Parts: sequence; C-alpha cells; structure tokens
Amino acid sequence: MTAEITTSPARFTGRERLVLLILLGAGFMLSVDFSILNVALPQVGEGVGLDLSALPWIASAYALPAAGFTLLFGRLADLFGRRRLLLAGMVLLTGASLLGGFATNPGMLLSARALQGLSTAMTIPAALSLLTTTFEEGARRDRVLGLNGALQSGGFTVGALVGGAMVSLLSWRAAFFINVPVAVLILVATPMLIGESRKPERVKPDVPGAVAVTGGLLAVVYAIVERSVAAAVVGVVLLAAFWVIELRAAAPLTPVRILRRPTVKWGNYAGLVILTMETAMIFLMTLYLQRVLGLTPLVTGLVFGVPGLAAVFAGPVAGRFIGRHGYRKVLVAGMTVQALATVPLVFVGADRLGLVILLPALFVGFFGHVAAIVAYTVTGTSGLPNEEQGLATGLTSMTQQVAITIGIPVLSAVAATGSTELAGIHLALAVNVVFTFTGIVLVWFGLRPRVGAAVR
Repeated sequence: MTAEITTSPARFTGRERLVLLILLGAGFMLSVDFSILNVALPQVGEGVGLDLSALPWIASAYALPAAGFTLLFGRLADLFGRRRLLLAGMVLLTGASLLGGFATNPGMLLSARALQGLSTAMTIPAALSLLTTTFEEGARRDRVLGLNGALQSGGFTVGALVGGAMVSLLSWRAAFFINVPVAVLILVATPMLIGESRKPERVKPDVPGAVAVTGGLLAVVYAIVERSVAAAVVGVVLLAAFWVIELRAAAPLTPVRILRRPTVKWGNYAGLVILTMETAMIFLMTLYLQRVLGLTPLVTGLVFGVPGLAAVFAGPVAGRFIGRHGYRKVLVAGMTVQALATVPLVFVGADRLGLVILLPALFVGFFGHVAAIVAYTVTGTSGLPNEEQGLATGLTSMTQQVAITIGIPVLSAVAATGSTELAGIHLALAVNVVFTFTGIVLVWFGLRPRVGAAVR
C-alpha cells in the first residue's frame, strides 16, 4: 500500500448527498435502536411480564446475533449483492420492530430484539461497504467515514435521550414503532438511488466456515455475558476450526491473507480496545452517577448527552485529520485522548463535586473516542479491492458489536471485586486505562511503515 493521498475533490454531487443520506441514515437509526431501550428496561420488563433478573437479556438478545452474524453477512454482501442485503435487513427490521411494539409476553419481546440484532448484522456491513465502494479511498472516503462515525456515536446518545422522552410522554412501545417509517423510507429510496454491487463469478458458499465462525462468535460472546466456561470452550474450539477450514477451503469465507494484513489486523484490534473500554466506562459512570451520587436517570442522560455533542464534531474533524496526517497518527492520538480523559475518573469522590471532574473529562474523552472510531474504520478498510470491502467492513462491524457486548460484563466483574461500590468502580477504570495504553503501544508499532511501503 502506498502513502499517496488522493486529490479527488471533497465536494459531493446532489445524488451522492442523497446516497449518503440513505446509508448514513440507516447506520444512525440502528445506533439509536441499540440504545433506545436501555433507559426504559424496567418499564419494558413490566409491560411484558419479564422478571427483573432477566432484564439484561433485552440487550443481550440484540447483541448476540448482531455480533455473531456480522462477519458472515459482510461476506455474503460481497458475493450476492450489497444493496440486496441492505434491503433485506430493512425488511427484517420493519417486521421485528412491529413484533416488538405489539409484544405481550417475554418470548415475543426477546424474539423481536434478536431479529433486530440480526437485521443490524445484515445492514451495517452492507451499508458501510456501499459507502467504501461508492467513495474511492482517499480524502472523500475519509470524510464520509468521519460523518459515519459521528452519526453512529451520536446515535447512541440520541437513543438514550429519545428513549427516555418516549417512555415519559408515550410508551416504551413507541421505541419500536419509530423504526418502521424510517425503514420504509429507506426501502423506497434505495432502489432509485443505489445500484447493485458487481458480483464476482459464482462460487460455492463456504458453509462449514460460515457455521464455524458464526457458532464460535455466538458462543464466545454468550460465554462472556453469562460467564459460562463451557460456552467459552465451545467458542474457542469452533473459532480454531474456522481458521483450519479457511486455510484449506477453495473459496474461503474469510481469506486468511486478509487477516494477515497489518491494517486489517491492527485496525480491528484497536477498534476492540476503543469500544470495549469506552462502553464499559459509560456503564461504570452510570452506576457512579445513580448509585453513588444519587442522580435520577433523566439527569444522568443529560450528563452524558451534553458532552456527547463533542462526538458530532469529532467525526468530520477526524476525517480531515486523517487526510493530512494519516490514519496511524490519528488512531493513536484518538486512543490516547480517550485514555487520558479516563484517568481523572479513577479519582472521583462520593460527593457531587465529582461532576466538576466528570463533565469535562467526558467531553474530551468522547471527542477522542469518536476520532479513534473513524480512524480504526479507515485503517481496517484501507488498501483492499472493492470485491473484499464487504468482508473488511464486516470485520470492523463485527469488532464493534463484539466490543460493545463484552466490555460491560468484563469490567463489571473487575468492579465487583472492590471493597465498596466506589472502590470497585475506581479499580475497573484503572484497568481500563492500563489496557488502553497497552493497546496504544501495540497499535503504534503494529502499524509502523514496512520496508518499501508507508502507512497512510
């Protein structure tokens, strides 16, 4: 891969702006969909008769298929058409949202959330690969991915705020129904504006590889969420089998050579660190605000929402910085800002003066976090041909879904070892900082320029 930066114009045509509206809008909606119910879990559980102990499964039922099937659908998008998979995902999301909105028992609700997660696994890599193939590698793509990062990160914040407002003014059911008109609009507009991707010569699908990787990912994520040793063993065995299958398959689901590329390998590792640690930090700070400081959920949402505005600006800025300085420097800089902003949180006290530390730290940390997300997405999709963009974006999307699923249970287990709740939060945040700084060092050296090539 060369270090040359394209000089293509950064201006978009009117048609390209409409394409961006559709593809970025789909990603934004799914980001909102992930978090919109989090602030309303007690009301949702009460509405369908779900026990308090089972409430975490409202999130886990969504996250498991979203993490487990993303890589598979990313590759299927390459082989059978990205637009086709995007439209299928929107159809599934519409049906799942209606099922959730009309749910009257736990089975219907959890089935709806699982189907929503499956639609996310179908839609996100398809939409992202359509973006990376529509806009050539260079300044235009960096700018587009910057906008994508800003909107997806903003979607998590908007989901929390909108979810709280809907529950207060309408009902938790509205959080499901809001998806339907947006999905229908995307279904109508997409065929008119976006062409189908070119498909390679028909190849026999790698069924054994698909079964192994999907089952392995599902088992590993389930093992972390439920702390199941048996599931972890099954997951590791299946993922090892997947690696062996891919080495021998005539038409592998995931060519091993792509996993050996430094940009793919270290870009996705960086994404895992970035999202695992930030998701866990937000959860830990939510516990701190509500259980240590005694703030209400509404005030907690505002505490995160106001600094969350930094995310809206960070994405476009990161895209421009990548064009000027290269993804390696921006990725490491964003991760460093995220880690440094977490350091003061290790020392917050049990009185409300902690907000004086928390608010600016969140503002700065969110800015670095989103910049790092954009940089890892650019890194993980760089230097690959168009026919492998679905696979590359499937990998980055899978990394995102796995990370946001495992971060909370892992650092929650660390926090549980503290002598008090606040001491446990401090310990978990310290682990967060150490893990992130370790990742920064590994990524910096892993992405160092090779002889005869330069990192963009």
